[in-house]
Amino acid sequence: MKYFVLLLLWLLPAYGFAQQLHIDGHVFDEDQVPLAGADVSFGDQRVRTDAAGNFFLPLSGPGRFELTFSKAGFRTQRRSVAVGQTSVQVRVRLLALNRQLKDVKILGTRDAQFREQPMNLRSVDAGFITRNLGGSLMKTLERLPGVKTIGIGSGQSKPLIRGLGFNRVVVVEKGVKHEGQQWGADHGLEIDQFAAGRVDIVKGAASFLYGSDAIGGVVRIEPPAAPTVNGVSGEVTGIAKGNNNLIGGSVQTAVKGDKWFADGRFSYQDYGDYKVPASQVNVYNYPVDLYRNRLRNTAGEERGLHLNAGYMDSTFRSTFFISNVWSKSGFFANAHGLEPRRVDATLHDARSGDILMPSQQVNHFKILNRSSWQTGKQLFEAELGFQRNFRQEHSMYVNHGYMPPAYPADMTISPALERQFDKYVYSFNLRNTLAFEHHSLTVGLNTENQRNSISGWSFLVPAFRQFSAGLFAVDNYRLSSKLLLQTAIRYDHVNFRSFAYRDWFSTPLAAGGQENLTRAEAFGRNFSSLTWSAGLNYSPMPFFARFNIGKSFRVPIAKELAANGVNYHYFSYERGNPELAPEQSYQADAGIGWKDDAWDITLSPYLNYFSNYIYLNPTPFHDYDYGAGNQIFAYTQSRVLRYGLELELSRKLGGGRSVELLGEYLYARQLSGDKKGFTLPFSPPPSVLFSATQAFRSGRWLQNAFVSADYRLTAAQNNIVPPERKTPSSGVADLRAGATLLAGRQPVNLNLQIRNLLNTKYFVHTSFYRLIDLPEMGRDIVLSISMPFGHHQKKNN
Repeated sequence: MKYFVLLLLWLLPAYGFAQQLHIDGHVFDEDQVPLAGADVSFGDQRVRTDAAGNFFLPLSGPGRFELTFSKAGFRTQRRSVAVGQTSVQVRVRLLALNRQLKDVKILGTRDAQFREQPMNLRSVDAGFITRNLGGSLMKTLERLPGVKTIGIGSGQSKPLIRGLGFNRVVVVEKGVKHEGQQWGADHGLEIDQFAAGRVDIVKGAASFLYGSDAIGGVVRIEPPAAPTVNGVSGEVTGIAKGNNNLIGGSVQTAVKGDKWFADGRFSYQDYGDYKVPASQVNVYNYPVDLYRNRLRNTAGEERGLHLNAGYMDSTFRSTFFISNVWSKSGFFANAHGLEPRRVDATLHDARSGDILMPSQQVNHFKILNRSSWQTGKQLFEAELGFQRNFRQEHSMYVNHGYMPPAYPADMTISPALERQFDKYVYSFNLRNTLAFEHHSLTVGLNTENQRNSISGWSFLVPAFRQFSAGLFAVDNYRLSSKLLLQTAIRYDHVNFRSFAYRDWFSTPLAAGGQENLTRAEAFGRNFSSLTWSAGLNYSPMPFFARFNIGKSFRVPIAKELAANGVNYHYFSYERGNPELAPEQSYQADAGIGWKDDAWDITLSPYLNYFSNYIYLNPTPFHDYDYGAGNQIFAYTQSRVLRYGLELELSRKLGGGRSVELLGEYLYARQLSGDKKGFTLPFSPPPSVLFSATQAFRSGRWLQNAFVSADYRLTAAQNNIVPPERKTPSSGVADLRAGATLLAGRQPVNLNLQIRNLLNTKYFVHTSFYRLIDLPEMGRDIVLSISMPFGHHQKKNN
């Protein structure tokens, strides 16, 4: 019956409810960090703050109410609140207990609270994103150890966590798995970085929570918190970058009533060809001159529209999210297609802001709902989602193999449409958490249905359908106030169906005659897997230690199973293997650390073993029927061992000064197969980041001012897998500064970055363009300005 009520409430938007007297507010700690899970009570009535530290307490009528605010590790606070004919909002700061009570001390930030979990979790808020804005969200997060990107230009990148990426890292937005064409190195992440309020990074396998593809880690993106005060609020943000003449910004506005809220956001970015500290690059040993150091045809444009509306009270909350993210960007003209030497340099160099062919255009549309209902000691949570990812890659027709020299006039496909992918995704998640005296048990269900169709005059991956379902249970058992045991088990089943593809042109047969050959056969596969995880966390603060072991899996994707065509970005011919088995990984992850008023140290070693890692293996053969003589790369499997560690160390020196050291190391080795003894592709080399920050005292007109300098040293990467190239060592300096100016009562937040301060010519081993000796972006000056208004402005003041 409870599940039926939850479903009914979830499907019916709860707008227009009669207004009711209430007390709502916000609970936070000494560092202004929201406190989730704090109890707010009077008499027999009690509610608990949500993840943003907000609470809602309905009242039967006016009067004076004695409220009690409490949370483990904090001093209990009592407050008398008088309520007349209108509702009341309060803000409550809870103070941590005396440091001598170490057995109950709670750290003051969300990231610090993650230290009490057995998994390796890292969280950043909107302030971090603003201070480190890059060309994309993943570029912004690169400062974190263990997090890298596969860069494909100034505006597109995809995540790597501990050297694993593509379909080995899950991106979750608003509780629903983000589905695009993530298998392609040239396919960026269709996420609006302005719309991210918080990002949580799970380093290491998390298949027991998210199923297949979470074998390497998870990027969990949450929107900004819903407004807590009735009325209208919002924020205007602007950004400008000097290297590629980027101009952009975002406008957000929200309105809140007693139990409902709504907000909207529009984001826009426009940028030109970006500059590198080189006047010439080598595209597979062919020298290419760069006009004014610009990579021709790397300009782009992005737009994002977000509309959210929801209802919330003390026990029930439901929010609908609608978003539409659109982008158009060019591919570096000399690094795409079978004849990059035919590029019309005069045309491309005439205007740095033009987006010419080759290019890609992507539209990602989402409708999501998140609902939660708390009753007694049970919490029900659900997400329902629809996504459509529509991607087109445009290029002038170039024949190869037996394709006709001239594009046929009777073709219904445009001669400029090289490839098209159209993916529809339907998702449903349901969880139930039960709280007991010493532990909490969460059981859940994840389902997803994908349908991906293709078009275009070129073929690489066939159309397919995929249905997946997973059941899981996670138990957090508090053995003592300092020791937490987490156990989890999950079962998944995946049904994959690939559709046949026949060439639109004919090929001569050995026996005589011609025929439109079948490039991909129709077939179906079923995959099942049982995964598990067990972890301990010991946290007698300020010391903490964690350890986690488990098994994860990943289902082979359509490209690995059924590819049979030319990859124009790598000048290779790729073939799938329909007999591939799901990847199986066994991992161990640990962490030890210390956190006090001056020091914050975390050391995180890890190890994982793949019994059948899937990789693209270059063969000695070449394809002349379809690939114009390109070398054939075939998907195969091998045993792989990977281990590494990450170090995070920060020290407060007093007087607003602090220093930080962030380091990472990864070793990977194939233990079987044709590449036995080699590492894995895109394995990042060791690196260390040194940072120094000076914060200044706040005054009447200037607040939160700081200056920070970073210097990243990256070792050479000589351990490669052909056709990768060795990458030399590098040292790159960045500067950052920021402050909040008060113009009367209006706060203005300013952030300035100078990336690659010395205009250093360096290479990133995980870059998409590393294969053609293309260096990273040169000096880039980034200025961002944001101005809150309404209740956001009052809160800032």
